[in-house]
Amino acid sequence: MIVTTCDVLPGQNVQVLGLVRGNVVTSKHVGRDIMAGFKNIVGGEIKSYTDMMNEGRNIAEQRMIAEAQALGADAIICARYASASVMEGTQEMLAYGTAVRFV
Repeated sequence: MIVTTCDVLPGQNVQVLGLVRGNVVTSKHVGRDIMAGFKNIVGGEIKSYTDMMNEGRNIAEQRMIAEAQALGADAIICARYASASVMEGTQEMLAYGTAVRFV
């Protein structure tokens, strides 16, 4: 499955199938939150949160791709990602784009 942030695929004529999306809400466990609090004081990357964001983005993207495949899509164009904090220590990751079929 081609996934691109471009709004066109050069040399391809496409039929738009519609919006597809995938999302997930993830969290890290309390012990890691305590260590993140220490990092917040001294500075530096909070690896557990970086990992949480990467994991969430991957899951959301795979869910978006699965939705596109169910529509018979060949690609997803205009792919975008968004994140939000749902509550303390959690994050929602949303992946969305336009499913298209080559014609």
